Amino acid sequence: MDFSAEARLVHAGTERTEGAPLAPPLLATSTYVSQGEPDPERGYGRMANPGWTAVEEALAAIFASGQAASMALMLSLAAGRSRIVFPPDGYYNTRALADRLRPHGAEAVTADQLDLAAVGQALRAGPSVLWAETPTNPLLRVADLAALGELAAATAAPFVVDNTVATALLQKPLEFGALASMYSLTKAVSGHSDVLGGAVVTRDKDLARDLRDWRTAGGGIPGPFESWLVLRGMKTLDLRITRQSENALRIAEYLAAHPRVTAVHYPGLRPSAAAKGQMPRGFGPLLSFELAGTAADADAVVAAARLVVPATSLGGVESSWERRARWAGESAPETLIRLSAGIEPIEDLLADLGAALNA
Repeated sequence: MDFSAEARLVHAGTERTEGAPLAPPLLATSTYVSQGEPDPERGYGRMANPGWTAVEEALAAIFASGQAASMALMLSLAAGRSRIVFPPDGYYNTRALADRLRPHGAEAVTADQLDLAAVGQALRAGPSVLWAETPTNPLLRVADLAALGELAAATAAPFVVDNTVATALLQKPLEFGALASMYSLTKAVSGHSDVLGGAVVTRDKDLARDLRDWRTAGGGIPGPFESWLVLRGMKTLDLRITRQSENALRIAEYLAAHPRVTAVHYPGLRPSAAAKGQMPRGFGPLLSFELAGTAADADAVVAAARLVVPATSLGGVESSWERRARWAGESAPETLIRLSAGIEPIEDLLADLGAALNA
């Protein structure tokens, strides 16, 4: 019987033998007793650990952080390719990482991924990797993955999707032609704001082998405790992402009617055909909105909240927000506030938002 992904997440890492612990044990070791040819599962701490092997079985190859996963992907796919085509409104640190990898990686270029003609032109300009992010962070724009997959196939460009915001429960890029999808496990997958981690999911065995080789050689491995935390968080992902998506939509609707708010960015407000087709279960915890006034006005709103926490990152059980342009290098509008909806009762969240906006 083939059980659902949601059921498999709940039981990830659980042994069913008599007397086995129901919760996977934490094994803290950097090396193993061995002699002769090393066992790839028990040779050295950079090769494997039972904690992150369990996460891999539930998800895929995992890394020390989302940036480590991105770097391994970029380096694995750069051979013979001169460009990586990114969305201009995606997570800015991904593009910055690609720039830092030169000359070992490929040049970072941007193309509006809602403009298929622009994407096609960028891919035809030279051997490329197509790196999509949808919904984008922080403007929550949704690209048509099936159409991008067709463009990538037509130009022999490996197609990668950053699926951090949606998670694999709300969107499945491999079903739309992606070679690999990448996740920051720090965000909604682990969901408790207490761990750094990253993952790459692919059906391509050669790419998976290359990624593991980069992870082992470069040492971008997760620790056993971090893996234990990720595995614990994954068991409740279905419940959390459902509640967070419901809260985010209610918040977006509330903000869209507020007189101080000039724009709300959330795919669930007016979902496109692509969004409906790719994300049938919901649109995730992340939204953003712009205020009338100045950056100082937006900072004052963030500071006035008593429940929503002023902090970066997203996907945690607690709601958080920040004025995104406070970060150097971020291209978001000056008054844009990015909000990650948590699992608190929606009545409490709306009351806190209303008080902060009216303060």
